[in-house]
Amino acid sequence: MSYRNRTAALASAAALAGSAVLMAAPTARAEVVDVNYQCKTPIGDKSAVSPIDIKGVRSGSGYRITMSWQKGVSSSPVELGKGAMTPSATIALGGADSGTLTVTGPANDAAIPANTPIKINDLSGTYTPKKSGEVTFTAGVLTIKALGTTTTCTPTNDPGPSLTLDVTAASGGGATGSTQGGGSGPGSGAGDELPQTGPEDSAVALGTLGGSVLLAGAAGALWLSRRHQGTRARVSRTR
Repeated sequence: MSYRNRTAALASAAALAGSAVLMAAPTARAEVVDVNYQCKTPIGDKSAVSPIDIKGVRSGSGYRITMSWQKGVSSSPVELGKGAMTPSATIALGGADSGTLTVTGPANDAAIPANTPIKINDLSGTYTPKKSGEVTFTAGVLTIKALGTTTTCTPTNDPGPSLTLDVTAASGGGATGSTQGGGSGPGSGAGDELPQTGPEDSAVALGTLGGSVLLAGAAGALWLSRRHQGTRARVSRTR
């Protein structure tokens, strides 16, 4: 293969590699949303505002969804010993899908003093999309069970989605587990990370990688071309 054809092939391969990386970058948008919870407790109504963060990680044919609270909600008039409180919550699905996803988590790993906002551990569940497209994930009802009692906290400020994912339905899709309507309930599994849902960070990183591959390929093609021209010039002078 001549130098000219070789350099042209190298540049084309670099361009294709960059395009492939850019096309592979999945779409995800996330933001921390303030949720105003109104809680029905055994000792009366309480309210609290907590910023909610929802993340998505690819897990097999589905997505591992994790919901985080940045501030505590509700409280107990008595101390809750280690393991005395178990939380769960629902996440409302929108966009290309509908229904709710139930997320659960471990009991409190340390005692919670009386009259102290209850910090909720991260809750997670596995979502299996029924349809491909953009799906939104919005904080729903939080349920806290402790010492034989149940407290329910409902969002009252119509919060917006904490996460939007561009998902691909598995062949034969459908709902499994405890999800109602649009996905699958709590499950376990680890897989390749989706765009870590801080606003499109991974998509930007992948796009940058694609651009770097393209630039590196073009630079290599230019270097080979100039080297070839220099060699030909020296041969001409020798003659």
